[in-house]
Amino acid sequence: MSDSHTLRLSLQNMSCASCVGRVERGLSGLPGVNDVRVNLASETAQAQIDAPERISNIVEKLEEICYPARKQSTRLNVASMSCASCVGRVDKALAAVPGVLAVNVNLASETATVTYLEGSVAVADLLKAAGDAGYPATLPQDREAEDTSVRKDEEARMLARRTALAAALTLPVFLLEMGAHLIPGMHGLIGETIGHRASWLIQFGLTTVVLFWPGRSFYTLGFPALLKGAPDMNSLVAVGTSAAYLYSLVALFAPALLPEGSRAVYFEAAAVIVVLILLGRWLEARAKGRTGAAIQKLLGLQAKTARVVVGGEPQDVAIERITAGDILLVRPGERIAVDGEVTEGSARVDESMITGEPVPVAKSVGDPVTGGTVNGSGAFRFRATRVGADTTLARIIRMVEEAQGAKLPIQGLVDRITLWFVPAVMAFAVLTVLVWLLAGPSPALSFAMVAGVSVLIIACPCAMGLATPTSIMVGTGRAAEMGVLFRKGDALQQLSSVDVIALDKTGTVTEGSPRADRSGAGRRL
Repeated sequence: MSDSHTLRLSLQNMSCASCVGRVERGLSGLPGVNDVRVNLASETAQAQIDAPERISNIVEKLEEICYPARKQSTRLNVASMSCASCVGRVDKALAAVPGVLAVNVNLASETATVTYLEGSVAVADLLKAAGDAGYPATLPQDREAEDTSVRKDEEARMLARRTALAAALTLPVFLLEMGAHLIPGMHGLIGETIGHRASWLIQFGLTTVVLFWPGRSFYTLGFPALLKGAPDMNSLVAVGTSAAYLYSLVALFAPALLPEGSRAVYFEAAAVIVVLILLGRWLEARAKGRTGAAIQKLLGLQAKTARVVVGGEPQDVAIERITAGDILLVRPGERIAVDGEVTEGSARVDESMITGEPVPVAKSVGDPVTGGTVNGSGAFRFRATRVGADTTLARIIRMVEEAQGAKLPIQGLVDRITLWFVPAVMAFAVLTVLVWLLAGPSPALSFAMVAGVSVLIIACPCAMGLATPTSIMVGTGRAAEMGVLFRKGDALQQLSSVDVIALDKTGTVTEGSPRADRSGAGRRL
C-alpha cells in the first residue's frame, strides 16, 4: 500500500454545521490522520491515513463523539473452498481489505459474510480480494437457495461417481500389495502366478488412473496453491500421494537408484488415500446438501404469482413484480403472496406457520395479513404493505440462513488452528525427513522418504474445520423442519447449559420472557 490512503466514510447523526466541526476536530487529533474533510449535505467524511490500522482508531473515535460510521454487510458465495485452511485464507484476504470490520467465512455453506464501512469499501473490492487469494467469489442471485441446492446435489452425485470409480480401481491394488498381510500364502501365490514385477506393473497402471482421473482435482488445486505459498488440504494430499507415487516409480523402473533393502512400492498408499479423501468429500457434500432442506421448506411457502387488481380487473403477476400499494385479490384456498392489510371482504386465514395456532383467524377490513399464510373459505382484497425482502416470511428465511452461516465462539479457535495446520504438517514432514537422514539407520534415504510421506498422508483428513459449521447447519436445518427457528447460530452452543424450556400450548414463544396473565393466577411466555 502507498504511504497515504484516502478513506471515505458515511456518518450518522449529522444534522448541522457544528456537527461538521466536531467530527473534523475529533478526527484531526488522531495520529496518522490528515486532511479531514466533512460534508454535511452528503453526511460523509474523507481523510488521508498513513496506514490501514488507523481505520479502527477512526471508527472508535466516531463512536466516542456520537457520529458513528455507517456499516453494511454483504454475503458472498465463495468457490474452491475444500478445507479449513481455505477458510482461514479467505478470512485473511477479505479482512485485509481496508474498511472491512468483520468477516465470517463458513465452509459448510461455502459463503462469507463481510461487515464493512459504508463508502470505504466496494463489493468489487471484496470479490477481487477473494479471487486474488484463489477463491473466486460471487454475489448471491435471486432464488439463490434453490440454485445452491441443485448445485450441491449435483456436486454430491459427481463425488459419488468419482469415489466409486476410484474405489473399484484401488481394490485390486490394495489386494495385490496388502493381501499377503491378510491372507496367508497370498504373497507366494502372486510370485508363482503373475510374478511380483507384473503385480507392481498392474498396481502402477491402476494407481495412475486413480490419481489422474478421479483424483486429479487434488493436483490441479493443490499444486497451484502450494506455488502461491498458501498450501491447503489439497496441497497436502497432492504432495503426500505424489511422493508415494514417485518413490514407487523409482522402485519399479529404476531400482538401482535405491538400496536393495528399500526397493518397495507404495502405490496402494497413494491410491487408498485418494479414495478415503474422496469418500470424506462425498459425505461432506451430502451433509451440505441436506442442510438446505429447511430453507427449501420455507421457500415452498412463498407464492410464485399473485392476482394484482389493475384497472378494476385482476391480473396474474409474478411475485417479484408486486410493489407496495398494489391491491391484490385472494380467492379461497390460495396462499397469500405478500404482507398487507385487508381493504375489502373477509375470510379466515390459516396462520399456523407463524403463530402455531391450528385454528384459522378471522380477517376483515383493516386487519393485517402475512405472506405465506393460506386463505380459507372467503375471498378478499388487500393492499400490499411489505414486499420482496421486507415480508415476514422473507425475513424468517434470511434469519435461518444467517443462523446457519453463523460462527460459534468455539469456531474462532478452530479457525486459528486450521489456518496454520497445513504449513505445520508440511514443516513436520520436512523435519522428519531431515532427522531420518541425519540419525536414521541405513538405508537412511529410503527410511526418510517413507517417514516423510507417512506424516503427510496421516495428516490428510481435515474434519476439524468442517465439523462445527456443518453441525450448525444440520442443527438449525433440522430445527426449522420441526418448527423451531434460531435467530443466531450461537444459540445452539448456549443450549448446552439449558435445563428447562417453557412454551405455551401452541409451542411458540410469544414475548421471550415470562409474565403474569390477567388473572394473576399464573405465568406465561
